[in-house]
Amino acid sequence: MAFLGVEQSLSGRRWVGPSVELDRAAEAMTQATELPRPLCQVLARRGVPVEEAMAFLTPQLRDLLPDPRAMKDMETAAARFVDAVRRGQRIAVFADYDVDGGSSAALLLVWLRAMGRDATLYIPDRIDEGYGPNEPAMRALAARHDLIVCVDCGTLSFEPIAAAKGADVIVLDHHLGGETLPDCVAVVNPNRQDESGDLGYLCAAGVVFLMLVEARRQLREAGEALGPDLMSLLDLVALATVADVAPLIGANRALVRQGLRVMAQRRRPGLVALSDVARMDSAPSSYSLGFLLGPRVNAGGRIGKADLGARLLATADISEAQSLAERLDQLNTERREIEEAVRAAAMAQAEERGFDAPLVWAAGEGWHPGVVGIVASRLKEAAGRPAVVIGLDGDEGKGSGRSVSGIDLGAAIQRLAADGFLLKGGGHKMAAGLTVARDRLEEAMERLSELLARQGADQLGPSDLKLDGALMPGAATVELIEQIERAGPFGAGAPAPRFALPDLQIRFAKRVGASHLKLSLSDGMQGKLDAIAFGAFDSDLGPRLEAHGGARFHLAGRLEINTWGGRQSVQLRLDDAAEA
Repeated sequence: MAFLGVEQSLSGRRWVGPSVELDRAAEAMTQATELPRPLCQVLARRGVPVEEAMAFLTPQLRDLLPDPRAMKDMETAAARFVDAVRRGQRIAVFADYDVDGGSSAALLLVWLRAMGRDATLYIPDRIDEGYGPNEPAMRALAARHDLIVCVDCGTLSFEPIAAAKGADVIVLDHHLGGETLPDCVAVVNPNRQDESGDLGYLCAAGVVFLMLVEARRQLREAGEALGPDLMSLLDLVALATVADVAPLIGANRALVRQGLRVMAQRRRPGLVALSDVARMDSAPSSYSLGFLLGPRVNAGGRIGKADLGARLLATADISEAQSLAERLDQLNTERREIEEAVRAAAMAQAEERGFDAPLVWAAGEGWHPGVVGIVASRLKEAAGRPAVVIGLDGDEGKGSGRSVSGIDLGAAIQRLAADGFLLKGGGHKMAAGLTVARDRLEEAMERLSELLARQGADQLGPSDLKLDGALMPGAATVELIEQIERAGPFGAGAPAPRFALPDLQIRFAKRVGASHLKLSLSDGMQGKLDAIAFGAFDSDLGPRLEAHGGARFHLAGRLEINTWGGRQSVQLRLDDAAEA
């Protein structure tokens, strides 16, 4: 039965509330713990047993952090890394150009600096070199270094790693591995074919952090200096985990939670400068990492100089940090303009092709490779299906894909590359990259569509909106939201709680910017609440609510604390609505 009787909302979705079993579990937890019922509803949905509720609300990294040695090659990788530090060998860090790659590189650079060692940072140019190690770069680095550490890349880089003659290579990655591995000192990757997959949720920065934990263990066992406090590095791990959309489960939850506390201390010059240019006026949260800081760090790799983000995160110089942050903020503005042009063209093309296929895709001449991934995310959100967007240049197209829950896009694209339909391709479940010959584009997309259909992508429709329960405006207090936040952080794999606010009047509606809508809501008595609907005018939601005509609505979304002028108030981040 649809929650509040909403079979089809203004966005075409069916509302689904907690089951009878979840309601009973939440009630039992409320009675046993005296925690607020809405918080218990959230915990029950997460599958938290009553006896573990209090511990879940205070996750301890020491309890959740896995033993680094649970991953294959970890001891070998850390031993070679520590040996290079001891002997003063020349170290190069080869990183991917996104937030995860930049954060992973910064972790190593900051740690090495604290040990009195420098390292060469190398990040390939997205357009000229593409993703991951390439033979010329690896050959040149090997000629001048004793050890090359590849972070957030390298698992499938057989020829480039083989080209690194004279240097040892370590790979610290999380992308899907093939049946064989490159010939190098170590490949530490929880998504290797011969791993259990228990730690497959880690991003590359999480893997790098665990390698540093193992390095510290080896140094301690040898009675040597341990290096910097690893807890102080968790702001970088948190940023990478959220920005790379890694699921906030297991150790990731504790890593991000502790990382947000470290970031709030404002001790890392690069993140302080970036927070300031992004005009962050509240304590860091998963939202600010994913939507304010992450895109700016990414902007260098997307349309600017690839190493800007990593340099910003690693620098100890306040002036350099401010200069780099301002440059990245400027590039992010330019990126948004480029993205909007590509988004409009891709959306029109995909709509003409149809949103009911297992794969939604679009390709265009000269579309910037740095924004195709973001546009693929927009298509995925609009269609509720996996999406791929490709920029064509000469005889090739470079593209990026984004998936939906339950559909493993990375495995499908890896299979496509193995079968010869792509020049190159790989990734993980929710995101992947590819290079395709122009004359095989249609054929490759048709085959990818078939592979995704086998996973059930052709059966997907507008996803149900899952709600944790109903609240009246008067019950939505700052204190309640602060308590619910203890069940976080929220993000991928741990969706933010959503509540329905039934039968409300719209007292005020105002369009903000090109596509947003601000609302003032009332239950007709004492309860009042402000709301913001981002992107409301990209669908029927904005026009219908703006022209409400006095009608009453059920409204659904996430409750958050809005800080303005030193005062805190509750705001609803509106996701959906239905006529009451």
